Amino acid sequence: MKIILLIIISVFITSCQFENKGDIGALPIDSTNVLLADKKELKKIEQIKVLKNIKVGSYFQFMDSVVSKYDTLVPYSLTEHLLVRNNPWIIDTLAHTDYYRMMARDSFVYDQKQMIVLPKGSKLIVPDSLVACKILEEFATTEIDVNIPEYKLRIYQDSVLLETFPVRVGQYRERYLKFGDRVTDLRTKTGKGTIVRHAKHPDFYNPVNGKRFYITRRDDGKTTMMPQIPWIETEINNIRNGQMIHPTTNPKTLGKAYSNGCIGLGEGDAWRVYYYAPLGTKLRIRYDLETYDEGMVISVLRDVYHLTDDEKD
Repeated sequence: MKIILLIIISVFITSCQFENKGDIGALPIDSTNVLLADKKELKKIEQIKVLKNIKVGSYFQFMDSVVSKYDTLVPYSLTEHLLVRNNPWIIDTLAHTDYYRMMARDSFVYDQKQMIVLPKGSKLIVPDSLVACKILEEFATTEIDVNIPEYKLRIYQDSVLLETFPVRVGQYRERYLKFGDRVTDLRTKTGKGTIVRHAKHPDFYNPVNGKRFYITRRDDGKTTMMPQIPWIETEINNIRNGQMIHPTTNPKTLGKAYSNGCIGLGEGDAWRVYYYAPLGTKLRIRYDLETYDEGMVISVLRDVYHLTDDEKD
């Protein structure tokens, strides 16, 4: 019995071993890169106390500083995604900065960047190596799936459906875009790929005329500053074509072919997708007109792009 137990422990340690404590965010996700921690040592740093109120505008700077400081104290590569997934209340707090959620509570927010998301006195729990290994395995088996004519983005983990979000997709038209200095097919491209970049502090430009903007007109007619929510860059079929997954400040456009090719989400949903999508996360964008349940066709969708069978993915 002791021999069997030792073999099991040895196999687990081998499968969760770090050879290089580089930035895991810059590499394909690999859940085999964690070493079991010395629990006594980790006990000293398992809780990080927030010493002052952290607003959305300084949130990423704060998180980067925490990761930089504590990464050297744990035997695995600590990342923002790993830390936040171990503290899921942060995701909930960020999601509730959604303008429309705040308005539903009769709270008008002009500048989302001024909202407090990490209150003074709150605590962040640093995962031990067993938990870190589990989260990294979850990252490695996560896939983001988008079905264009269904206007749905789904998150699967080990083929199990975790989340479903409404999205908007590219328009069925061609248009001149200043950014590309050419006429561009605005339909969202299909294929398989990965998440290759996060724009944590996005700048906002009108792709048609190239002019930068800072404010947005909401569905209710009110004007606010643009929120700070990460944009996610995709690589599809080994091509970076500028197709992003990002929030929209006008959720009335969800469920429509409305964008210039990007995949748009509600603000709160965009935060949730971001924390399921570290760099290297698998992505599939498809064009399936039939939806299935238990192997049976349950609905046939409208062909919004009027594609031929050869063009459908």
